[in-house]
Amino acid sequence: MTKINDEIKQIDNMESKTTRIALTVVAVVLLFAGPTYIPYVMVELLQLNYFAAIGTGAVLFIVGIIMMLYLAHKKVLT
Repeated sequence: MTKINDEIKQIDNMESKTTRIALTVVAVVLLFAGPTYIPYVMVELLQLNYFAAIGTGAVLFIVGIIMMLYLAHKKVLT
């Protein structure tokens, strides 16, 4: 149990350079690929509903914005 708490504290502190880089890359991918490539793949390749794909893209974009705001608030982005 202590090991899990230590890992959670490390992620919250964001002292690891690898963690900061990984979170930044995930946020950027969500911001750019979320509203563009993901709906395209869902509609063209997976043959899903257009509106569901656009909705999913919008949700991923919003999650990316929230992640970027969180990283800026924690001063990971300078």
